[in-house]
Amino acid sequence: YEAIKQQYRPEVPEYFNFARDVLDRWTDVEKEGKKSKNPALWWVDGAGEEVRWSFEELGVLSRKVANVLSDACGLQQGDRVILILPRIPEWWLVNVACMRTGTVLIPGTQQLTAKDILHRLQKSQAKCIITDDSVAPAVDSVGAECQSLNSKLLVSEGHREGWLNFKDLLKNAPSDHHCVTTKCQDPMAIFFTSGTTGSPKMAEHSHSSYGIGLTVNGRYWLDLTSSDIFWNTSDTGWAKSAWSSVFSSWIQGACVFVHKMPHFNPSIVFESLSRFPITVFCSPPTAYRMLVQHKLSSYTFKSLRHCVSAGEPINPDVIEEWKAQTGLDIHEGYGQTETVLICGNFKGMKIKPGSMGKPSPGYDVKIIDENSNILPPGKEGDIAIRVKPTRSLFLFTRYTDDPQKTEATIRGDFYVTGDRAIMDEDGYFWFVGRADDVINSAGYRIGPFEVESALVEHPAVVESAVVSSPDPIRGEVVKAFVVLTPDYASHDPEKMMKELQDHVKKVTAPYKYPRKMEFVQQLPKTVSGKIRRNELRQKEWRK
Repeated sequence: YEAIKQQYRPEVPEYFNFARDVLDRWTDVEKEGKKSKNPALWWVDGAGEEVRWSFEELGVLSRKVANVLSDACGLQQGDRVILILPRIPEWWLVNVACMRTGTVLIPGTQQLTAKDILHRLQKSQAKCIITDDSVAPAVDSVGAECQSLNSKLLVSEGHREGWLNFKDLLKNAPSDHHCVTTKCQDPMAIFFTSGTTGSPKMAEHSHSSYGIGLTVNGRYWLDLTSSDIFWNTSDTGWAKSAWSSVFSSWIQGACVFVHKMPHFNPSIVFESLSRFPITVFCSPPTAYRMLVQHKLSSYTFKSLRHCVSAGEPINPDVIEEWKAQTGLDIHEGYGQTETVLICGNFKGMKIKPGSMGKPSPGYDVKIIDENSNILPPGKEGDIAIRVKPTRSLFLFTRYTDDPQKTEATIRGDFYVTGDRAIMDEDGYFWFVGRADDVINSAGYRIGPFEVESALVEHPAVVESAVVSSPDPIRGEVVKAFVVLTPDYASHDPEKMMKELQDHVKKVTAPYKYPRKMEFVQQLPKTVSGKIRRNELRQKEWRK
């Protein structure tokens, strides 16, 4: 870890374009025979269809798509493009084509409703939307209310009135395209943040923030080289897909493996890790929780050597169970849509289960109080990144069209993440919760993650969400919303609640136990799979 901190000295040139300066460079390395035979993209659909593109093929096809964007869609540098596609190869082509044309990419998940799409189109003033047959009707239902929307591109074998057909245009587009010149701080992408609190904000990233900044993820956290095959299961609508399935992998020249998998399916994951030579695997904690509930002993993951997780904290017992069954650690990482990796369990570091590791060498990360004072080890405070006197170029540029919210992220010399943690004597960070998720009960501060981790250690619990609930004596108390496993779902609720309360008292400090409990079929989540605790909390306080 200390060596990584010393080594990491990224250069940020005045002009930078990921397609030209990284992807085309790997094409040259490939042509010189200096790279392993791994493809740049390896896509499977689970029914026998496969696509394997070298960096050279990715270059040719993305140039053709760049011509489609510039010619058929009439897009200029700086215009915004909304992309809503599942895990299909065209998603990657559009990502690269937007870099080549200097258009600003705005990814979205297929789970967005017509209302969500309208909000995004109006707020972003996007001039083009690219999607498939499943989302096109929702776009058509709101399109008339979006003055800026000039072109709609359909990725489909069929045709639809008012839409250009992506596949027809791609077939006929020329393959020569001159990549536009982009400054390192020019806008490259806008991500609507998942909004566990409030409505989504538009986090704008420059060509260098992800394009160079994610070197720290690829090289040190994911531990990728050009001979690795890396599978990240993220939904294409989430910034984690940009993090891992585009930038981190291709900076290192690694192969991006993709399974179409419309919904997360443990048996598809096990089968793919057994069948394909995947060396590095990344999935969110919810997925690992589902995976460890299955017996892994009937599978052999011959090539797998490194596992990582991000998105929300991963419970220590899940890490231990995964290691017991696979022999591999899960290297947890922590970051935000607005950042690259903030903290991580880097290769070669001792892992403390439940900790999100140590600060990334890309940032100066501290725990601070409400007056911007740096707190000593053992004291809970806000996770913050130093931005004065020099702001890191690997942070988001701004919340587009919202200077107030952008300014609100700064406290003193720091960018404040909105998350709370404690740093221990060894410099490891321990997540407490979103600043507004922390519960204050009778003077005790309780982080929801610790209680949720305790609950999920019980065999009856699939997952849980812990929030504050009003109480006449204590002000507020801990309430847990619990999803039970099928084996326990029919148990007497009163007895089950008592058993879980006693369990939490044994596993963690007794004052943290949930005094209230509600058994539910499922928890409310954002489109990227994060638990919306604020929704549950608001419901409690409205009662």
